[in-house]
Amino acid sequence: MLDATMKQQLSAYLNNLRNPIELLVSVNDSPKSKELEELANEIAALNDKISVNTTSDKIGGRSPVMTIAKEGSEARVAFAGVPMGHEFTSLVLALLQAGSHPSKEAQALQDQAKSLSRELNFEVYVSLSCHNCPDVVQAVNLMAALNPKITATMIDGGVFPDEVKQRDIMAVPSLYLNGELFGNGKMTLAEILNKVDDEADAKAAAALADKAPYDVLVVGGGPAGASAAIYAARKGIRTGIVAERFGGQVSDTVGIENFISVKYTEGPKLVAHLEEHVKEYDVDVMNTQKVVAVRKIDSGLSEVELANGAVLSSKSVILATGARWREMNVPGEEQYRNKGVAYCPHCDGPLFKGKKVAVIGGGNSGIEAAIDLAGIVAHVTVLEFADTLRADAVLVKKAQSMSNITIIKQAMTTEVLGDGIRVTGLQYKDRATDEMHVVELAGIFVQIGLVPNTEFLKETVGLTQRGEIVIDGHGQTNLPGIFAAGDCTNVAYKQIIISMGAGATAALGAFDYLIRN
Repeated sequence: MLDATMKQQLSAYLNNLRNPIELLVSVNDSPKSKELEELANEIAALNDKISVNTTSDKIGGRSPVMTIAKEGSEARVAFAGVPMGHEFTSLVLALLQAGSHPSKEAQALQDQAKSLSRELNFEVYVSLSCHNCPDVVQAVNLMAALNPKITATMIDGGVFPDEVKQRDIMAVPSLYLNGELFGNGKMTLAEILNKVDDEADAKAAAALADKAPYDVLVVGGGPAGASAAIYAARKGIRTGIVAERFGGQVSDTVGIENFISVKYTEGPKLVAHLEEHVKEYDVDVMNTQKVVAVRKIDSGLSEVELANGAVLSSKSVILATGARWREMNVPGEEQYRNKGVAYCPHCDGPLFKGKKVAVIGGGNSGIEAAIDLAGIVAHVTVLEFADTLRADAVLVKKAQSMSNITIIKQAMTTEVLGDGIRVTGLQYKDRATDEMHVVELAGIFVQIGLVPNTEFLKETVGLTQRGEIVIDGHGQTNLPGIFAAGDCTNVAYKQIIISMGAGATAALGAFDYLIRN
């Protein structure tokens, strides 16, 4: 299961174990069971603090399953399936936490997890190719390691397809709490804690209530926001950053190949580097906080109101709220979201193995998605609204060479069809003939661009018809002291590297405003 390099690296990590741990493997006659047992034995061979036992009994009604626990303690963390691929890191962290190696998560979040007083049984359905799934698995695993009232189980949907079908799971990660769906998609530890902690909003509002005014307050934690915060802090002025999710949409991006000087990286890795860089400076980072209003007040300051009721003030504000995936806005899309309508082919593609799917959009992201899915699913139909594809020629050529990809141009999707439980097809209009057509399929991957996150700013700053914040060459909006940067603005191109430059520009513009006013 583990090659020599992985064994060497894992052995080094396991030297951090402070106490013995036990692995219990529920085995059966399946090939996956043999893989899981082999993995457990290979891990145990690397460190004398680790022991392995097997049982033919199911654990939590499942087999194969491996539990991890401090020796002599009841197991609260389990892996149903073989935690390799993206989940190998989740396994390593679970081993270290059972061995009492301290977590690097913020102590405030760990204390919040320890203080939860009710029974919480988490189940996370994943695919091993999903880059968002480990964040959720690792979050609930840590909560279980810290609090004896909490349990956490990772479930590989490919190993337990009957459960996936029974629960109509068509998107991962799917997080269940005490048998009920709790959330879909990427979630951080802070986000999960805030949802299960009834007092979270009140605690957060109280902690933020007495903060002194900032010189620069950045709204948004994506590439533009992080860059703005770094450039502002380097000027030695009081800087804060408030974000609903640090990293923003980049956290959901798999491959990044056009980031100058870096041949290839992945979204989560880039976000981790951004966060690490921001923390090198004296920046007050307020994560998992949603901004609902920004306004100028008579004193000349700007106020930033949060969803929990807290109000922050600053001499200048930089809006870097980013953008989100554009939706089709057709009947059935909302009803069948995560029931066949998806937005991440890398995460959810494996759930449609051997089935027919559609990709909406003929740009780079759409054609890349089609190529990626074609290796997993039975057939991909690409629907492009225009009469030409906008994707790079090399991608179009690749897609056209694949026998299980069909590209239809001048196709306007008019409705998502389903049986009340899951997607069964879609309807589209041929824009050249006005004829209506129905395509039978199990999944629809929407890849049609971005929408700026600016709805709460409609009465505050000048926006284009598309909702983009209008800025000048210094990042200044139509209001003195309020700047903007990145995908939420009317910059010509939406790229990570452009957003970073725009964040720096806005910070320098804000600093210039401060010294002149």
